[in-house]
Amino acid sequence: MPLRILLAGLGSSGDVNPVIGLGCALKARGHRVTMVVNEIFAPQVEACGLGFISLGPREEAEAIMQDPRLWHPRKGFACIVEKGVAPNIARLYGILCEHWEPGTVVAATTLCPGARVAQEKLGIPLATIHLQPSVLRSHVDNGVLGPFNMGPGMPRPVKGFLFWLMDALYGDRLVRPGLNAFRATVGLAPVRGIFSAYIHSPQLVLGLFPDWYAPLQPDWPAHTRLTGFILHDRGGASQAHADADAFLHAGPAPVLVTPGSAAMDRTAFFEHSVAACAAAGVRAMLLTNHPGQLPRRLPAGIGAFAYVPFSRVMPRCAAIIYHGGIGTLAQAVRAGIPHLVVANAHDQPDNAHRVERLGIGLGMPQRRYSRTRAGKALRTVLTSESIRQRCRELAPRIDSARAEAAACSLIESLG
Repeated sequence: MPLRILLAGLGSSGDVNPVIGLGCALKARGHRVTMVVNEIFAPQVEACGLGFISLGPREEAEAIMQDPRLWHPRKGFACIVEKGVAPNIARLYGILCEHWEPGTVVAATTLCPGARVAQEKLGIPLATIHLQPSVLRSHVDNGVLGPFNMGPGMPRPVKGFLFWLMDALYGDRLVRPGLNAFRATVGLAPVRGIFSAYIHSPQLVLGLFPDWYAPLQPDWPAHTRLTGFILHDRGGASQAHADADAFLHAGPAPVLVTPGSAAMDRTAFFEHSVAACAAAGVRAMLLTNHPGQLPRRLPAGIGAFAYVPFSRVMPRCAAIIYHGGIGTLAQAVRAGIPHLVVANAHDQPDNAHRVERLGIGLGMPQRRYSRTRAGKALRTVLTSESIRQRCRELAPRIDSARAEAAACSLIESLG
């Protein structure tokens, strides 16, 4: 039976693109799908033929990207809560109240607690979507949390203490006051344990990543289901496509260098990456919509381009140097190219750890990224036969269509 499905998401392109892809798959199955995302994504959503409701003006998304705290290891989450999460709790709740009708199902990403409030107050069926395994806590294997390796080797009591500490300093301390203040206005009691429990819908938790990337843990919510990566990267100007194609045809496969769609202050990242590529004698394709962070003069064989779909260029590249965002990571795995992850904050250190654990590349924190270290790491990922072999082995395991079908079926079950 056709459903009315509202898909809510907060974040950058890497966070929203998979949800748009899910929306396209649900629409193809006959459902009436509306995206509830920031206004900055309106053209992309409408080009896919999906309904659109603005979750905040474009200026709010731009303010987050321009905030120098965004990629700071300790201050980044406060920036996201202050300028992204907090303003949208009441806003999202109001949207869901206004547009809910019988036969409606909601699916919302991690940082959308307004959807959880609507589920409690109004009984709206809700699936929580997690794009990154780092937001699902485990006392068994929690990957990497900031600077801490919280794998099976760390004692469980130590993990528990670190979870408590992270909540005391960041998670609950930053989110709980605003969330509970709004809950009081709709007659709901205060909650605790925002990131240990509350953010997960008690009906369905969807992990949009495969079990070979992050195995299902025994102490994750019992209703957690892993579907696999959903890849969606349409868009970009036709001239940017033509320029990128001409560059790719003009010589050997380049190294793709990108700091992510939301990064606007990665000048040092680009400088070190360009120097490393020049020293290694390889071409490089620099990809960013914010050219002010690029070096003024680029060596021969190194070109800079605005956004082009990763699926169009990555399979024609030799390797990738990037920030470790989950959307870019999934595209690079499918392309079968080696990774050099320069992690800043949020889920990126955990993703870098998993890249190394899978044997498909190397990772290092941004603070240690220098010309010398970049050059050494790049030479390793370009020449290592074991890394290339693992990349070839994992690439066929990315099946976006299968992941879409699994996620659609699970969301439909809520209707």
